[in-house]
Formats: sequence, C-alpha cells, structure tokens
Amino acid sequence: MIRLVIVDDHPVVRDGLRGMLASPDFEVVGEAASGDEAVAVVTAVSPDVVLMDLRMPGSDGLSAIERLRTHPCRVLVLTTYDTDRDVLPAIKAGATGYLLKDTPRDELHRAIRSAHAGEAVLSPAVATRLLGQVREPAEEPLSARELDVLGLVARGSTNRAVAAALFISEATVKTHLLHVYAKLGVSDRAAAVAVAYERGLLKTRER
Repeated sequence: MIRLVIVDDHPVVRDGLRGMLASPDFEVVGEAASGDEAVAVVTAVSPDVVLMDLRMPGSDGLSAIERLRTHPCRVLVLTTYDTDRDVLPAIKAGATGYLLKDTPRDELHRAIRSAHAGEAVLSPAVATRLLGQVREPAEEPLSARELDVLGLVARGSTNRAVAAALFISEATVKTHLLHVYAKLGVSDRAAAVAVAYERGLLKTRER
C-alpha cells in the first residue's frame, strides 16, 4: 500500500482527491493546506508520496518541495498551472513528477505508482513544454568549421582523422569540439551529434 499526503489549500479539492484515491493500493495518511503544514505533516507521518499543489496562501508548494528534498518521500505536483514559471522551478526543486488537476483517475493512479517507484511523471502538456525548452535553438550558431568538424565526427572519424581531413591540428579539433559542446549545451561528442541531428544542423549542412 502506498501512503499518501495531500497538500492543497482548498478543502473541496482534498476531499475530491480522497475520493479519487479510494483504492486498496493507496492510503491517505495526512493532509495539509500550505507549504509549512506540508513539511510538518510529512515529517510526522513519513508518507511514500506527496501530492503537492503549488500556489497556496502563505508558504507555497515550491518552498515545501525544496525543504522536502532530503526526505525519502516522492513529491508529485498536482496543480492547474503549466507555465514555465511553475513547471521548471518545481522540477529543479526536486519534484518527481508534474500533473495537472484535470488528470483522469486512472492516470493519476498510474502516476502515483510510477512516482513511488522513482520514475519521472509528466502530464502530456507539461512534457511538451519541457521538450520545447530542450529543443530551443542554440543562442550562438555553430561556425562553418565547427560544423565541418562535427559532420566528420558524426561519420565516426577520430580527432586525428578529422585533423587530417581538414588540414588542422588535433589540438584545434579539440578546441572546436569544446566550442560545439558549449554552444549545444552538451558534454560529449555523442550528445553533440545527437543534438545536432535533432536540430537539423548536420542534415542542413550535408545537403
């Protein structure tokens, strides 16, 4: 049985969630109406999963998520807001998942089980928003030579082979790759190639 705490400042919402969670798999062991109350209740009852609203009077859900980061429970955000100013800070603060309050009962049950297992859970709208953040083009475009280097790397060339093909030193190849990593926000050549293909950089270059 998964032990739950419901955090929401509206009693009718908490009552509704209790009804949705009526199942042999779940037990609601506590409720809270603010971030401060949430931390106190979680500390007292040690639930497995916390269903956390974000915007509440007084201390909000985000502050509670940050304070519960060291607690073994999983925090699953359940809110009506899916804007960047809500989603990204909650995920960065340590939330295991982010759902909207229009989530159907069966999906909520699956999400709680997944969160309990340590799996990331995102509503489709939130996942699309986060994917859009990842896919934003690089602020600084790759230079022609950086694209040349990355194109050869994508075809499996070593730094030595890239240097020979472009008539430059291996040190220069490494420098170009470091610039590519920084511009694409990655840390290795495999990730650089993957992001470049995703953004159409290599495909556009090779046509």
